[in-house]
Formats: sequence, structure tokens, C-alpha cells
Amino acid sequence: MDFDIIEGGSTALLIIALIEIAKLFGLDKKLSPVVAVVLGVGASLALAFYGGTEIFQAVVRGLFVGLSAVGLYSGVKNTVEKGK
Repeated sequence: MDFDIIEGGSTALLIIALIEIAKLFGLDKKLSPVVAVVLGVGASLALAFYGGTEIFQAVVRGLFVGLSAVGLYSGVKNTVEKGK
């Protein structure tokens, strides 16, 4: 099993949680996707410097994780709204 996929999935869930906490403190809902991508790239770059991977690979992985967090949140939100 590829542990990078598990790591990315758990990071996406962590980003969703951080965005929800930031919304409680007044973050505008329209800025949530941008903040999620920035958090994803930031976390990935931090891991790149710690783990020694290339910067380009870290940025691409961060974009993947940030956009995954946005899509996961949006998909769950839309599914719950359809169920009501």
C-alpha cells in the first residue's frame, strides 16, 4: 500500500478541520478554497524540507491535497443538502 496516499488523505481531512475552525473565527466562506490550497502547499513544503523531496513535487502534492480537501468538503456538503 502506498503511504503517500494515506498521508494525503489525512492531510486533506486536517485541512478541512482547520478551515472549519477558521470559519468560526470569522473567515469568509468565499476564501475557504484559497486558504485550503495555501495550507496544502504550505504543509507539503514543510514536509519537503523535513523529508528532502524536491520543491516541485512538494508543490504539486500540496495542490493535490488542498484541492482534494475543497472537493471533499463540497461533495459532502452537496450530498447532505440533497438528503434534506
